[in-house]
Amino acid sequence: MIEQGTQRDETRARIVEVAGTMLREQGAAAVTTRAVADGAGVQAPTIYRLFGDKDGLLEAVAEHAMTTFSAQKAEAVRAARIEHTDPVEDFRTGWETTIAFGLANPDLFVLLADPERGRRSAAARAGTALLAERVRRVAEAGRLAVPERRAVDLVHAAGTGAVLAILATAPEDRDPGLADEAFQAVLGRILVPGSAPAGAGDAITSAAITLRAAVSDLDALTVAERAMLAEWLDRVAAGSSAAAG
Repeated sequence: MIEQGTQRDETRARIVEVAGTMLREQGAAAVTTRAVADGAGVQAPTIYRLFGDKDGLLEAVAEHAMTTFSAQKAEAVRAARIEHTDPVEDFRTGWETTIAFGLANPDLFVLLADPERGRRSAAARAGTALLAERVRRVAEAGRLAVPERRAVDLVHAAGTGAVLAILATAPEDRDPGLADEAFQAVLGRILVPGSAPAGAGDAITSAAITLRAAVSDLDALTVAERAMLAEWLDRVAAGSSAAAG
């Protein structure tokens, strides 16, 4: 039974690898059950038995690719925290890595950008958690001007939109600076201004967001007190951000 299960897993992995290579090198149209079966050395019914249909196969390919990419990002996030890399610079690195991944894997990125698929994907949720970790480091440094959840959503929306906008343009007409300008626009919205003195409202918002990022580490408070403080700080940050907007 174990041997059969192992063989099944190996066959599944081989099919996903072959389909992923086809998707990356030839595009989604090339990923047919017959072509994948021939490339993986299996019969077409094997694909239907393991994945249900072509869409199930593509979903497995997308999940595998996202899992691999998320593992790479997780290592980068871990290293940045250990090495005390400037959080905004690390934030920029994460953005550039994600944009490069999307542009290098256009058909795969379109699959991953599907909201319904994203909601089902454990790997996509892991990727969002890593983005949230980078945002948390910016907040801990006292440099975040909006609530963490808002920053994560803004960055995610801008990054996805930038890649899709670039991919929608003919290769010869693509503007390589579009993604960078989108990132600068997001930074301008989510970061505390670094030059002009902040107003009283800006200072309160920044302080609330910074303290909110550290609430889980406040061992002097009980769990209930930390939860209450977190709720209060979320309300202060959200209220100040709404007023500023």
